[in-house]
Amino acid sequence: MASMKSLHITDPLAWLDTLVRADSLHVLLAFVVCVGLSWGAAWLVRRAFAGAELSILLGKRLVDGVLFPTLLLGLTFASRALLTTDHPMALYDILLPVCISLALIRLGVKVMQVAFGEAHFVRVLERTISWMAWLAVVLWVTGVLPLLLEELDQIRWKVGGSVLSMRTLIEGALTAGAVMIVMLWVSAALESRLLRSATGSDLSLRKVISNTVRTALMFVGLMLALSTVGIDLTALSVLGGAVGVGIGFGLQKLAANYVSGFVILAERSMRIGDMVRVDGFEGRITDIKARYTVIRALSGRESIVPNEMLITQRVENLSLADPMVSQSTQVTVAYNSPVDLVVDLLQDACKAQARVLPEPAPTACLVTFGVYGLEFSVSYWIADPENGPLKLKSDINRAILQALHAHGIDIPPPPPAVHALLPPAA
Repeated sequence: MASMKSLHITDPLAWLDTLVRADSLHVLLAFVVCVGLSWGAAWLVRRAFAGAELSILLGKRLVDGVLFPTLLLGLTFASRALLTTDHPMALYDILLPVCISLALIRLGVKVMQVAFGEAHFVRVLERTISWMAWLAVVLWVTGVLPLLLEELDQIRWKVGGSVLSMRTLIEGALTAGAVMIVMLWVSAALESRLLRSATGSDLSLRKVISNTVRTALMFVGLMLALSTVGIDLTALSVLGGAVGVGIGFGLQKLAANYVSGFVILAERSMRIGDMVRVDGFEGRITDIKARYTVIRALSGRESIVPNEMLITQRVENLSLADPMVSQSTQVTVAYNSPVDLVVDLLQDACKAQARVLPEPAPTACLVTFGVYGLEFSVSYWIADPENGPLKLKSDINRAILQALHAHGIDIPPPPPAVHALLPPAA
């Protein structure tokens, strides 16, 4: 603390005297070398793992990850150990807090970005963490922080059988935030590791494992954070009972959605990538969250479906047992048309399409004798319904129309509607 007192803001001459010393120039030169070494090491690691997803360590760019400030902090500590063997150098009391703050800011920001994506509140948390860290650095360097902590420690009140102070609450909140950030980091790393090479049916299973691990880590982190604050965990039994009553009355839908999400992922009745139809909405499952499932239609629209609906209502899974889907189209021709030729033309029009499966082969048949002509139907099978059925059906209808016209087979138009003109009422 002696070196810290020498840098107190109320003594500006001490600042100038410290900066103009020869040993301070040596410290600055060593710090520049540490910055260069850290930059070069981070650049080499990023180049070596260019194809890997090291978003927390390296970030999108070279300097927005955790690796660079961590290396800088370690090298700065090492340089202090080498240069301060004979006498302390006060300039390190400025450089080390700056490096620590930079590392903490980047760690907190990158973990939040990985855990919560591009959510709006992540930017707010980033600014909050930055301002708090740099404010703590300024207060520490100027010597105000120890005095402020002593004053906060004098603000006390009794809660039950415990005596709490303002300093204890602030330190507990910071510790809780640090523990939660570490838990989020671990869970994000595990999720990235589990989902990196998952495909097909393994994706849903690994997703449920990832969600379970994240929930467990968050719970353990919360318990550790409460313990560091000094809160007796046995006192949470009353709070747990109140939460249980709240879930039973007001949050039962929310709890049901969470439980349903884990059930869906565990039994794999619906998996990521399946084509489903729910409440008239058809699309592909792109993600299964703990509370809801995201279904994306072929048109690009997305539907957020509560997991409870997928458990309690009827859901058509087009991809569960067999991806093959049968489709059909109808056409009406004149009564004097050759039936056998029409059947062959309909089947050939379907076989000419690459998406139509050769087995089972397309089947055309005379359905009924309609009012306007002979009604035919042709059915065919496809194995990729996710690519859209309308485009294929349109191509088949166009091919049928061209084939019928080429062979002189007429498609009779419906007769015009007859409207009776009634005399006006008397």
